[in-house]
Amino acid sequence: MHSLIHRRWVIKSISANCSTFNEILEKESELVEKIAERSKMNYRAWNHRGWLTLYMKGEQVLHELKKAGNWAALHVADNCCFHYRRRLLLKLLEDPSCMEETVSSSHDADINQDELDWNKMLINRYVGREALWLHRRFLSSCWIKHFLTDSSDTSSHSNDTTDKYRDFGMFLENELCLFKSCSTIADNDFEDLQAQAKHSACYILWLKMQVPKTLENELQEKLREVDLMNLLNKSCPERSSLFNYIMS
Repeated sequence: MHSLIHRRWVIKSISANCSTFNEILEKESELVEKIAERSKMNYRAWNHRGWLTLYMKGEQVLHELKKAGNWAALHVADNCCFHYRRRLLLKLLEDPSCMEETVSSSHDADINQDELDWNKMLINRYVGREALWLHRRFLSSCWIKHFLTDSSDTSSHSNDTTDKYRDFGMFLENELCLFKSCSTIADNDFEDLQAQAKHSACYILWLKMQVPKTLENELQEKLREVDLMNLLNKSCPERSSLFNYIMS
């Protein structure tokens, strides 16, 4: 722990006048990855790697996002690596200079949607991994937050607002389709399938609580189409009373 604190002090000290600073950040990030290979779920090491993002530029953040994605895809039970990805994504989404750099470099501006697609692929490939569903909560929160921010001025951007409502409807439909596919248990003896159904049920109920009141009608229409209560009770029957309470 103390060695990492000292390394942060050194990096901070040389950040303003070091010509090879980007290379130092990259090597420091690689060091954490090596530590993570030897010690699984090493929160302190991953937290140190997350701290490095404070000094990263847009191109370097994208490079880290790609590298971390390759590592995370092989360690889907390690929530620490997904926490690091969230730090990188927030850097891209909330740092104006960082976002401008990525857009000017002809990168796909809709990074959050790419991450949702990648996360969905992992959920379907690695059944019953809670860390993947927790990461999806973060991504959905970002989607809703930026959707509301972009469409807040309805008087001057009515066409944009209409498009956003359509996009929001598509987003909900995609999430409900994912839930429906993951809530089906073909073999009751397969624990991973049961875990997948439970995590998907918890996710969709969490999502229901995140949707603002102005968009509840859109959500209710989508829920009626999939018979949500029946799917919830089948996916996690021991929590049926809780589901009934939340849905009511």
